[in-house]
Amino acid sequence: MWGTARRIIIGAPLATQRMHLERVGILGGLAVFASDALSSVAYGTEEILYVLGAGGLPYIIPLGAAVVILLSIVATSYRQTVMEYPSGGGAYVVARENLGVTASRVAGAALLTDYVLTVAVSVSAGIAAITSAWPGLLPLKVWLALGAVLLIMVVNLRGVRESAGAFAGPVYAFVFTMLALVVAGLWKASRGELGLAVVPPSVTAAAAAPTAVSFFLVLRAFSSGCATLTGVEAVANGVQAFRQPSGRNAARVLAILAAMLGTMTMGIAVLARLVQAHAHPDETVVSQIGRQVFGTSALYFVLQVLTAVILILAANTSFAGFPRLAAFMAEDGNLPRQFANLGDRLVYSNGIIALAVVACALIAGFGGEVTRLIPLYAVGVFTAFTLSQTGMVRHWTSNRAPGWRLKSLVNGVGATVTGIVLLVVAVSKFTQGAWIVVVVVPSFVLVFRAIHSHYEDLTRRLALDPQAGVEQTRAPSSLNLLLVAKMDRGTLEGLRCLKTLKGPSRALHIGIADHDHAPLLEAWRRYEPEIPLVIIPSPYRNLVQPITDYINKARDEEGFETIKVVIPEFIVERWWESLLHNHSALWLQLILRYVPGVTTVHMRYRI
Repeated sequence: MWGTARRIIIGAPLATQRMHLERVGILGGLAVFASDALSSVAYGTEEILYVLGAGGLPYIIPLGAAVVILLSIVATSYRQTVMEYPSGGGAYVVARENLGVTASRVAGAALLTDYVLTVAVSVSAGIAAITSAWPGLLPLKVWLALGAVLLIMVVNLRGVRESAGAFAGPVYAFVFTMLALVVAGLWKASRGELGLAVVPPSVTAAAAAPTAVSFFLVLRAFSSGCATLTGVEAVANGVQAFRQPSGRNAARVLAILAAMLGTMTMGIAVLARLVQAHAHPDETVVSQIGRQVFGTSALYFVLQVLTAVILILAANTSFAGFPRLAAFMAEDGNLPRQFANLGDRLVYSNGIIALAVVACALIAGFGGEVTRLIPLYAVGVFTAFTLSQTGMVRHWTSNRAPGWRLKSLVNGVGATVTGIVLLVVAVSKFTQGAWIVVVVVPSFVLVFRAIHSHYEDLTRRLALDPQAGVEQTRAPSSLNLLLVAKMDRGTLEGLRCLKTLKGPSRALHIGIADHDHAPLLEAWRRYEPEIPLVIIPSPYRNLVQPITDYINKARDEEGFETIKVVIPEFIVERWWESLLHNHSALWLQLILRYVPGVTTVHMRYRI
């Protein structure tokens, strides 16, 4: 049943030879890797207004322009990165190759943290767009967000091409609708037909009151608006997902992404100023603009639905970037090796599932509130931006390839600007929650170091000793044990398996109840007169401890180096019948795997 459900949900397995067929082109790459950055149009301007409060409208256009300029610098810098490192890996690989292991671990920790936050923020913002149009759904917003994360996880488990095909339509529909909103809004404004946003009386009263906007408050607002740049790094991490030439195609996606995102960001900032939109929890800024441009026509509801969809699909960028970055780090021994394993559909399934679990926990913990999650945002991504561009400067100055001075200047400007923004974000948002990321990233670095040390130590201890030669491969003395619950057909199946093994054999019965064992001994002698049956009483009804004690005694006192334990288990015909049995054989197998020198033989037989 599980196998059938798995095939229906995820699809049939794909052969490794099909890897090159699962890559995406420019249009598919935009749908998979650019949805996060494009979706930030829906909340970037709003977060600036949330920080500045009612008196922040005069600053919205200058701050929007500053974000667009920063976007241009970062996109230009990363175009050089993807051209020079077409194997992918982004900031992690660039830092590893040019700045050292510690810098690469910091970049990896920052990006992994940012990917998780991207899922939580984008999905929560998408659900907020839905509840703005349909307030009756507000009590269900956390459950809606969790369901959206699980849906995106399933689509990504089906493969890169599947996710590109499923999400391309909504992504491009959102871009078209948002550009139409900007054009229509500016057209109505030029004709004097653009009205003012209707906001609650409390917000209106606050807007009428004089508001002091300090320089520090402007910096905080700018740092919130910088969340618009999250997602740009994902293209650099996923270069290998593009068709050949992968580096050039990724660079083109970055250029198109920057052009579309910059246009929409400035357009929304200008319209927010013109309609005098205000940030408040009951309705998003984009919704306020949409009502004035489209009224309450079907176009307004299309805008809200597409905004919600693109915000939710923005999580898809993380589901494309997180598993690939985790795979790079696992190959280097900084994360568990399981993250480097390709699943049935040629995607890194373990990374996809891990991201979904952590993001769901974050959404549930913060109640799906975007404003509570935003302060944690952007610290990680700007740390990665800075390390990546600094590493590229080191790269150009080291190899001195043609044009290295200009390329080094571009990346140097990118590193300087993103480094300044990182300080601004970390300082201005520290008390609002950024301290969590500041603590989490170094903690992750320590975890990566511990994992890497474990793998290095394990490799050293498992290495062959060339001096020992053939002595290392001599056959050890081994004892075979059959666990016997009672005398039935299952025990006879176990006996047949036991007799195929080399070495001395015994049967072991744990008497967990105060019963007369004479009938068992008599039946045993009748069916098996040669192999001895050892009965060990267990007055405390413990099954595992007497078995492990006997194994340790056989190894320490009798000199056996290995113990093979045969565990019979019957298999029922229907899946629901298995729920009626205690599965002690499986439990024993799990426990005995941690006993040194023990091999378990799980002998299954069908009833």
